[in-house]
Amino acid sequence: MRERGLTMGRLWDRWTGTKHPAAGVRPLPTLEVREALLALNGPDAPFQVRHGFPKERADLVADRRVPELDLTVKIRMRLVPAAREVRALEEQWGNISHEYSGRQYGRGGGVMAAKTWKLEKGPDGRRRFVETFRYSSRDMKDPLRDAVLAAGWTWRGVLLKW
Repeated sequence: MRERGLTMGRLWDRWTGTKHPAAGVRPLPTLEVREALLALNGPDAPFQVRHGFPKERADLVADRRVPELDLTVKIRMRLVPAAREVRALEEQWGNISHEYSGRQYGRGGGVMAAKTWKLEKGPDGRRRFVETFRYSSRDMKDPLRDAVLAAGWTWRGVLLKW
């Protein structure tokens, strides 16, 4: 079945955030992909990549806590050497909706962004808005996905099956 030149498989890939490596990139061995993802850890990284616990059913997990939003974000990654792909399940816990006051659970590859502003006087004495906080889920997902693609593997977003 085709819709506007996209097969349903490609449409599904687009919806889940699946990305394929560029043509001609030689796939690296599984251990090197794992090391490339773990190498993203550092003092300036807004998230931490670690080995997954057995109950998480993942090879690697990237965690991020955003206290300003009362938000916890986790990307569980399973390395599948036979298909040369990393299956990624994105999860969030927090006050995701303004309609519900309690913590909620969400999953999927959507983009979440938030900004906080405050009003203050500028050097010319006029009042202006100044950004005090910025969050984007891409700050975590993009470096992980880029490391996988640079290793010649596919980044496959997962929604339903794990």
